[in-house]
Amino acid sequence: MTDTAAARTVAPNLVSYTHWMYALHAASAILGILTSAAVATAFVFGIPSIVAVIMNYVKRGEVRGTWLDSHFGWQLRTFWFAALWIVLVGLFSAPLVLALGLGILTWILGITIVGLWVVYRVVRGWLALKDGRPI
Repeated sequence: MTDTAAARTVAPNLVSYTHWMYALHAASAILGILTSAAVATAFVFGIPSIVAVIMNYVKRGEVRGTWLDSHFGWQLRTFWFAALWIVLVGLFSAPLVLALGLGILTWILGITIVGLWVVYRVVRGWLALKDGRPI
């Protein structure tokens, strides 16, 4: 980010909008904790996170070149990398299911690690937004 991008002011409604996107991602993670779903799968497949990703793409152009741009990118990378890791964990674990259920253990371990990573990214990003700084 350049100095001019850092100096460019953003509308307060875009800051609130970004808070709402973090809240939706957090809601999906909380649903994963409180229900039988895992955090990672609830984050990627949960309606709140999908709505947040759509919101992100809708307003991304308006924050381009501002400090909020880093938050929009952070949220999108978190979502898409979580989806990628879930697919990779599934591809790795599926053949291992035949080996005495080892795939179930690798699935649980992999999804747990992805879930912890998602929670870390949502919390770290939201705290940076609360402090008014880029991530």
